[in-house]
Amino acid sequence: MPTPPDAARDGLGSVRRTSGRYAGSARKVGRVPCRSARLRWRPRRPPRRRAPTWPTAGGRDVGVGSVPGVSDKTGFGELVERYRGELRAYCYRMLGSLDEAEDLVQETLLRAWKNLDGFQGRSSIRAWLYRIATNACLDALDGRKRRTLPHHVVPPFDAARPRQVRVDVPWLQPFPDRLWEPVAPRSDEPEAAVVARETMELAFLAAIQHLPPRQRAAVILHDVLGWPARNVAAVLESSVASVNSALQRARVTLREHLPPRRADWAPTAPPSDEERAVLRRYMAAVERGDLAEVANLLAEDVRTTMPPYPVWFTGRDAVLAALAASWDPGSREYVGAFRTLPTRANGRPAAASYVRPPGEETYAPFAIGIVYVERRRIVEMTAFHDPALFPAFALPPALTDESPVSAPSQPA
Repeated sequence: MPTPPDAARDGLGSVRRTSGRYAGSARKVGRVPCRSARLRWRPRRPPRRRAPTWPTAGGRDVGVGSVPGVSDKTGFGELVERYRGELRAYCYRMLGSLDEAEDLVQETLLRAWKNLDGFQGRSSIRAWLYRIATNACLDALDGRKRRTLPHHVVPPFDAARPRQVRVDVPWLQPFPDRLWEPVAPRSDEPEAAVVARETMELAFLAAIQHLPPRQRAAVILHDVLGWPARNVAAVLESSVASVNSALQRARVTLREHLPPRRADWAPTAPPSDEERAVLRRYMAAVERGDLAEVANLLAEDVRTTMPPYPVWFTGRDAVLAALAASWDPGSREYVGAFRTLPTRANGRPAAASYVRPPGEETYAPFAIGIVYVERRRIVEMTAFHDPALFPAFALPPALTDESPVSAPSQPA
């Protein structure tokens, strides 16, 4: 995958670490959606024939009093652990940050632990935890800048007129599929898991960042997770009328910030064998330094973004020029030899790349690139140049020439 030119690196400015579990380097720059034409989201609406109920996680939801041994905090810890994954995904959708989502899940469970004695059992454990998580997210979002991607912050890189660009906008982060378990849908809503998967994609996450925090929570709880409006109102301590009004305003805003071809979303299939095959060919070409093969795999209007650097490339020729410079040992942009491993992020195939600088023996973590494929061509790649993200994907800290060519636990 391309490496940022010197002008982009110089323009990054100072970098900062977040405090999250996977806290990494720079979190600067960015704005607005990426472009896979596959996403077609439509707000979910609970069936009207049913009386509103608190949704369940595949039938797992329970009240504290119905579980033996949960009257003490040891039993409570064992109970709430089953909700960690879906709470993590919820907080990630709210914040656009894996680091902060991990922190806020911990904060949610800590607040629940401290207030266990005050739980009255008037709602389910799951509903209670979501209320705590929502309040924690709203607190965290107070006064924060929205996370985004570089597309609308800076113009595409122009090799003829390179320039330094300094911006101070936090980036979206990728989310490992291995940490995400979609809530099991009801039998009469088989599309629910598909909708949930779509709303983990970067385009949705970038668009939803434009919503005020309370509208954001309402959309995620109602349109993504399928909660009835009365239960969303209970979580937000608001009225049903206020929730419905917020949802209407939020949907208008979302359509304004989604790519044009995704104004009306509908369920799509998970990554196909064809998409995974294209990714494998691309990874092999990167390891060989085979520009001709990469050219065969890129769409003419391909777009490549590489947070945290304030730079992006548009068009096959621009991407190939950047690759040629970074793969040429005689170029000042040369970074070294590459190895790659397949992984998954935000419901899409991805490649983790490692680089071995000249004179070194091992390959160090370099970037995680999420790939979008249409008609057997790569139309977009978002490469997160943050080695500190690799542990979250269960990726090895380094590779050698003798390392396996794929990670068994991380299929593309």
